[in-house]
Order: sequence, then C-alpha cells, then structure tokens
Amino acid sequence: MQVSVTTAKGQLTDLVRRAEAGDDIILTRHGQAAVRLVPVSGVPGRQARRDVLAAVRRSAAVKLAAGPIAARSQDFLYDEDGLPA
Repeated sequence: MQVSVTTAKGQLTDLVRRAEAGDDIILTRHGQAAVRLVPVSGVPGRQARRDVLAAVRRSAAVKLAAGPIAARSQDFLYDEDGLPA
C-alpha cells in the first residue's frame, strides 16, 4: 500500500496498526517512494536471554570431552628413535 506523506499525517495511527499487522506501507513524496513503515522487532526478555545462555552452557558442556594428551600431540613428527620423520 502506498500513501502520500500529506495523507499519512491524518491516518498515522491506522497506518501504524496496519504495519504492525504485517501490511507493507510505503509513504511517498511527490509520487516517489520515500519511507517504508515496518514494525520494530521485540527485544527478548530476561527469561529468553537466560534460556539462550543455558542452551549455550549445555552445548559447551557436551563439547568438553577429553581429547588427545597435549604432550603427545606432536609424536607423529618423530620416529620411535626421537628423530624427525
């Protein structure tokens, strides 16, 4: 939906409601598109942020499995006599 800026002045409340409902509202100036009205995405609440942090912590805990011993990590570079391979 395209509406001129001068017309939108009198219908702003209605246009905002329509944009929040998902309608594509474009304000025009002299017949050219100037501005698009879009709803602001909500800011996540405290509980939502805590849930994300808990999920990250659970994911990190799973990935903390023991790997190869660091002292032996370069053994493939040397043969059994300790010489470079």
